[in-house]
Amino acid sequence: MAQHWIATAPGGLDVFRLEDYEVAAPGPGEVTVEVRAAGVNPADPKHVLRGEAADFPKAIGYEVAGVITALGPDTEIASGGGAVGDEVLAFRVSGGWATSLTVPAADVFAKPASVSFEAAANLLLAGSTAAEMLHVTGAAEGETILVHGASGAVGVMVLQQAALLGVHVVGTASEASFDRVRAYGGTPVAYGAGLADRVRATAPDGVVAALDCVGTDEAVDVSLELVADRDRVVTIAAAPRAEAEGFRAIGGTMPASKAYRDAIRPDLIRLAGEGRLEVPMARTYPLADALDAVRFLQGEHPGGKLALIP
Repeated sequence: MAQHWIATAPGGLDVFRLEDYEVAAPGPGEVTVEVRAAGVNPADPKHVLRGEAADFPKAIGYEVAGVITALGPDTEIASGGGAVGDEVLAFRVSGGWATSLTVPAADVFAKPASVSFEAAANLLLAGSTAAEMLHVTGAAEGETILVHGASGAVGVMVLQQAALLGVHVVGTASEASFDRVRAYGGTPVAYGAGLADRVRATAPDGVVAALDCVGTDEAVDVSLELVADRDRVVTIAAAPRAEAEGFRAIGGTMPASKAYRDAIRPDLIRLAGEGRLEVPMARTYPLADALDAVRFLQGEHPGGKLALIP
């Protein structure tokens, strides 16, 4: 008997339950994966808190890494081939906080041998979000952009992918996280009062785009003050202000966002396998302690990604 975490109703962590369940046998176009690591993301509790009652009970977790234990008839994984025993990662799935699950083969990719299960289980949600932020703002070689929350999970992915594009990043962070921003190629500035002036001093020729990973009023206000073209301002955390003030908001449930993020997955996996895209890890937790992992994530500055280990 397998186990997985579910949410019984919309709400906070009190509605989460770890339950036994029967893993469905894979049909055509499906794969069963024994989970070796499951990613932990802010979206996991957020989508429970804001969910519609009709969608519950809901299995939790969007990305995993593990080993194939069964394939449906005439089925190949997204990267081609696939056999029992192969190491894989999968995103976007439903119910990744589990010991085993059956998922669409189109969301399953061969895991590079050089990437740990823990890192692989945390690569694609943050990585594809960062890639889309750079894509929609048109960040190009030689430009300087502003990234709010540059030391966080998505921010670090933006820093690395921007560096590969030849884009310079001025990134907001706490002073305790400055070295982290520098390590991934960015120039840190402290958030807080006077932020716009500090960005101007750091980038005297200006910033051409602003990417908001935090959703604070300060991040939005400074972005709009410093970037004239609102098509080059994007947020993943302040959608109401984006709608009200005419700049971009993106999210994984939006059709255009989902299509782009799905399409970019093979490129991100290749970069990780080549050692050009890193997933910094902070901690791992036993699957049974998933709620402790969420509480730690919701505190300030976890310092890297978290993984659940069945």
